[in-house]
Formats: sequence, C-alpha cells, structure tokens
Amino acid sequence: MDEMPRDHRPARCTRVLLAEDQGMVRGALALLLGMEADLEVVAQVGAGDEVVRTALTTRPDVALLDIELPGRSGLEAAADLRAECPECRVVILTTFGRPGDLRRAMEAGAVGFLVKDGPVGELAEAIRAVLRGETVVDPALAAAELGAGPGPFTGREAEPLTGREADVLAAAGDGVAVADIASALRLSEAAVREHLSAAIGKTGARGRTEAVREARHRGWL
Repeated sequence: MDEMPRDHRPARCTRVLLAEDQGMVRGALALLLGMEADLEVVAQVGAGDEVVRTALTTRPDVALLDIELPGRSGLEAAADLRAECPECRVVILTTFGRPGDLRRAMEAGAVGFLVKDGPVGELAEAIRAVLRGETVVDPALAAAELGAGPGPFTGREAEPLTGREADVLAAAGDGVAVADIASALRLSEAAVREHLSAAIGKTGARGRTEAVREARHRGWL
C-alpha cells in the first residue's frame, strides 16, 4: 500500500484570520495563503462586526482586514482588535489607497497596509514580517500619503480632522439640521457648530457638502 504523503507544515503555523466581504476574493485568498507551509487560515468572516467575536474564539496571530467591510469598517475592526485581542497583529488590505487611510490605519493599531491586487507571495512575506515586529506598508501607498500635501482649495498643508470633527461632518453630510446632529451625537448645538466650522475650515471648502466631498477624498471620513 502506498504511504500517504506527510504534511510538511511546521509544528506551529501562523494562524490567520481573513476578513473580506466578497466571497470569491475571500475564498481565493484563503486558498492561496493556505498553500504556504507556515500559514494557516483559521477563520474567514465577511463583515467587520464579526471580527472580534471570531478572533476571541480562534485566537489568530494575524488578522487581514479589508478596509471596506459591512457592519464595521476594517479600521474600526482594527481598533476593536487592539482593545480586545492586543496580541493579534493587524494588516489592512485595500483596493484603492486614499490619502488619510494609512494614517487612520496606524492610529487604529494596524502594523501593515497593503493593496489587495499584489502577489500573494508578498502578502505572505508581509504576514511573516509583522510577526517579527516590523511594520509593512505598500511603497506606493506610503508615497501617496506623503504626497497628499496641500489641500486643493487652500494651498496649505492639510490638517486632519479630529475624531469629533469627523463625526459631526459625516452626520452633516445629508443636510441634517444642527439640532438633529447635536441630539444624535449627544453634543450641544454650539459644539456642533464649532466642530462643523473647524472641519469646513480644515478642508478649505465653502460649505458642508463640499467639505464632506473633500474629506472623503482625503480619507478623513
């Protein structure tokens, strides 16, 4: 009788959680990463609000999070993991890197930021690198972040929004009344006006709608 082939995986594989909302992409990534001898995809999820619960159950070493996920974004899920599973290293995957996304990813606790259409071998190497304590960022995305430079309206160096300014501006995007924004965010109307004014000023826009559009372009919302 022929002997069954032995599994040549090391005794301790790196455990990977994969969060991607497109099923075919998720399955392909899982299959390709699973072909690496030292990597094992232990969990796959399709929404950001499933990430922490699944991580607490499967205890991955690395979480690969698509930046655009339903439920909670990859950036929000990264912050959740930092609080609930600090031992899990997070790599954010994106299709189109926008200025501001890299900064927000690092603030959320990610140690890697890569484009999804790169070779799977590079992704596998990135996983190994972050386990060694390195930070891995796609060079083109890093260059885009450094080159974001002056805002198109002001000619001045762009100053990112604070968390509260971003919240208020996002809430104001559909022309919602100040009183309604204040109620939803549990702020005073004066505070809402102050944050709106600051956000509009930082984008160099002439009003809410233009400010929202510019903030989204820069990856601030």
